[in-house]
Amino acid sequence: MTTTDLPPRPAGARPPGRPLSTELSDQLVTVAMDILADEGWGRLNSDRVAARARAGKAGIYRRWPTMAALARHALSTTTLVQVPEDQGSLSTDLCALLLPWTRPLDRAERAAASLVGAARHDAELRAGLEDALVRPLAGAVRELATREAGRGRELPHERVALLGQVLQALWWQRYTAFAPAPMTSTQVEQLVTDLLLPVIDPGHPAR
Repeated sequence: MTTTDLPPRPAGARPPGRPLSTELSDQLVTVAMDILADEGWGRLNSDRVAARARAGKAGIYRRWPTMAALARHALSTTTLVQVPEDQGSLSTDLCALLLPWTRPLDRAERAAASLVGAARHDAELRAGLEDALVRPLAGAVRELATREAGRGRELPHERVALLGQVLQALWWQRYTAFAPAPMTSTQVEQLVTDLLLPVIDPGHPAR
């Protein structure tokens, strides 16, 4: 059989060649996350990733065409916003949503925080943060609103949207503040009572 006798390759199929190693892909992502979390976006480059992973740069670019694409993929492997278990009320649900704020930024959060400034000028990084933070946070807010409706209190759509915007702004502030100190549980409760609940209900008395 000659090469002209070979059946055509299906559309979208990978060209012939050695398949990509999943183990190496995971290792490269781990290294990228470590660099982003500990040193920042400005230190993420193919030379450093290759050296730490003991891999060739060609192996990186076979997987991701740019460092921004690698950073975006790395973010996609982690969860920045967790939907809390039902706590019985909107206020306690919001406190549970903000529970991570009582701890220092973890590795994934530090990696995401390192991309915030550069994302203003890079669509790939922007999309990565959108997928890792913005959409999950919006989904969490919708879930909390749905729970509240199940308790017999339907929240106005525009107020739920505003709550999401306020939370997103606070999240960005937490990521970009210089060495942000963790909040106490009492401070989180005060933030929920004095700022977030009045967003949902303007008549809610702030302390």
